[in-house]
Amino acid sequence: MTFESTPIVPPVTLPTDKELVLKVIPMPADCNINGDIFGGWVMAHVDVAGAVLPARYVNGRMATVAVNQFVFKQPVHVGDILSFFAVVTRIGNTSVTVQVEVYAEHMRAQGSYIKVTEASLTYVAIDDKGRPRPIEKSPTKV
Repeated sequence: MTFESTPIVPPVTLPTDKELVLKVIPMPADCNINGDIFGGWVMAHVDVAGAVLPARYVNGRMATVAVNQFVFKQPVHVGDILSFFAVVTRIGNTSVTVQVEVYAEHMRAQGSYIKVTEASLTYVAIDDKGRPRPIEKSPTKV
């Protein structure tokens, strides 16, 4: 889909109950054969963005253990400015679950956002041998 053929989607406001954890601009090398940004590229960035908040609790190594939900709502285009917002939704004994929402603003229409992706991911604290380990319940001061 090209920018011109994208269906009109009403703009949304950015969330105030989540933290901005990453901003990135996709480039032409990140496209799939249809000319849209490759879904795997978006997924990789969601994984990176989702790990920011759990790192405050884990205080060490962690690994992504589950992608509980992943929804692509709208295509992402070359040059879109993507904003990744996250919030911790659950803290377990060894794991932290995070909700990530991704909003795009077109370079030529900055300040107008559409939600393009939302996901829920779970990260587990691991020791030096890759085994799950307990985490603290309060985040490290940043």
